[in-house]
Amino acid sequence: MSVITPTEWDEYLSNHINAHILQTRLWGDFKAHFGWKSVYIKTGTSGAHLLLRKLPLGFSIAYVPKGPIGLFRKGILDELIWQSQNHNAIVLYVEPDSWENEFGDLCLLNSKFERQEFSIQPRRSILLSLEGSEEEILGRMKQKTRYNIRLAQKKEITVESSKNIEEFLRLMRITGERNQFGVHHPDYYRTVYRIFSKENACELLIAKFHDTTVAALMLFMRGKRAWYFYGASSDEERNRMPAYLLQWEAMRMAAKNGCTEYDLWGVPDFDEEVLEKNFMSRDDGLWGVYRFKRGFGGKLVRSTGVFQKILNPPLFHLYQAIYKLRKGSLV
Repeated sequence: MSVITPTEWDEYLSNHINAHILQTRLWGDFKAHFGWKSVYIKTGTSGAHLLLRKLPLGFSIAYVPKGPIGLFRKGILDELIWQSQNHNAIVLYVEPDSWENEFGDLCLLNSKFERQEFSIQPRRSILLSLEGSEEEILGRMKQKTRYNIRLAQKKEITVESSKNIEEFLRLMRITGERNQFGVHHPDYYRTVYRIFSKENACELLIAKFHDTTVAALMLFMRGKRAWYFYGASSDEERNRMPAYLLQWEAMRMAAKNGCTEYDLWGVPDFDEEVLEKNFMSRDDGLWGVYRFKRGFGGKLVRSTGVFQKILNPPLFHLYQAIYKLRKGSLV
């Protein structure tokens, strides 16, 4: 059987320690709380965590986040297509765990997948190396960022691990209102933290000034990789630069846990020349985020993107038209 149990999937992933965290059972357990079903597939040495979300009339959409895993062969794609059709999926999205110009997409194209311009996960990110000493990691940062980290230390900002998810939610509400971007429902953050922290795959770090929490982030770790998915800060004590020290302590924690790569996860999807030309003058969208993240050094990367295979063309185009009218997304 190509479909395996969650326990068997865990065993398979134990031999692929650097597979993306979105391919784990934990991510499947998390997404199950928000209307998704996981199917774990293994064919030969290849595997994939397939997510399915119900649509009206018994149909669904299928999505492989940051996969498949192992050797990328036709067999795993054929199985993904078959399993998706078996669950009445009208479309299958595959978003490989690879950067642009690093991924051989011939297998997907030969299986009649079409490359899409949109992405489901953030298309562009900044990837930091955690290799070397702390002095070497700091040395790869912009001078101003190093200064802000040391300034936070001098101005009595402290960083500690916490289990106070409600404090994180309080800061997230403030951040969303201040920066005018959408945040998830509080249950989203509560659930992801509960599931991942239970198996030591997520750490909640908070920055304090005396007894007041002024910034927080969730650090996700698996194998040699770490991710900064969610962060928030208050309107208080911003002159003390708590977010800089908080990010640095997250990097230090990831390095101590054996991670050599830190993914800052999500900046505006423009070439570096455009980003560097405009980051000081723009605050909309993720531009303020880029201004902050660029200071930590690293390299700007862009994912290979999404590949789409329409499985039921009439229904897919109908649903697509409906969601466009509602200004929503199928995924």
